Amino acid sequence: MGIDELKIICLIPTRNNESHIERCLMSASLWADHIIVCDQMSTDKTRSVCEKFPKVVLIDNDTVEYNESYRQKLLINKAREFEGQRLLIALDADEMFTPNVLTSNEWKRMLKVKPGTIIKFQWANFRSDFKTMWLGYHFPWGYMDDGYEHNENKSIHSGRIPLPEEHDIITMNDVKVIHFQFTDWKKMQSKHRYYQCYELINTPDKNAVDIFRQYHHMLAVPQENIIPIPHEWINEYKKHAIDITVNYPESNNWFEEQVVNYLEKYGTDIFKKLNIWDVDWVKIALNYGKDFPKRFKDPRSIKDKLIQMWLIKTQDKLNKRFFRRVDRVLKNIY
Repeated sequence: MGIDELKIICLIPTRNNESHIERCLMSASLWADHIIVCDQMSTDKTRSVCEKFPKVVLIDNDTVEYNESYRQKLLINKAREFEGQRLLIALDADEMFTPNVLTSNEWKRMLKVKPGTIIKFQWANFRSDFKTMWLGYHFPWGYMDDGYEHNENKSIHSGRIPLPEEHDIITMNDVKVIHFQFTDWKKMQSKHRYYQCYELINTPDKNAVDIFRQYHHMLAVPQENIIPIPHEWINEYKKHAIDITVNYPESNNWFEEQVVNYLEKYGTDIFKKLNIWDVDWVKIALNYGKDFPKRFKDPRSIKDKLIQMWLIKTQDKLNKRFFRRVDRVLKNIY
């Protein structure tokens, strides 16, 4: 298989991502042959932004519920309409490769892997100052397609690519994935409040303590892991008129509305163990035109508040045995 025969296809799910999608598409257009965007009924300018890019194929996700497994299946099935050998690269709208993707020998070697190979990249999580970042774990973003069926997964965080049990894996260390999620702390918190509610409803066996720990991991990044953003990343992208050092205002916070709908449908009491009460849901419910907004008030007891305060204060101490033991105790009583 020659590189010239290979089609590199970028897969991007989106919903109201106007603030990030243009920068993501500008970057992906530099290295992808095709970009498939699966839009879930955006009400902002996401779709019109996508339509400006000639490599973009825009498809619809017409489901109301958030379902990562379903949307990835839509993307993968559409990609497989392109004939020939396909390299699938699955990114979110707030992600993009580091600019060395255009010159990296590591990337060039990756293009020659055999079908069925899973490719992992490392997250470079930008902070809101756009001067510093921390490196996350390696995640399976790429797949040299062999037609393997995408794995169904009812969890909120489904795999983005097919993950066959018997497969080769290569890990990329030179090319990384820039992640802008943590540059907009307010939106990130809103998204994680939604994720917590989703987990509670759809995975009832999952303990509230585990849900908290999963969605507050960003509070536990050691200071020594905070490093400068390489200037060459910034400067290289500037050559392509892409600015990776600015944030764009959020146009539509649909996560917030989803939580309001959950509170209305299920009542507030079942969510009292979750750390979602740092905002005024009565005021937010009023903004969305809900009747009887006082039904959205904070239902937590003093016990709930104290336990959640403990969890926040100890998020960065879980490497110590004592705090892990306390977590085990809390899971039995909370």
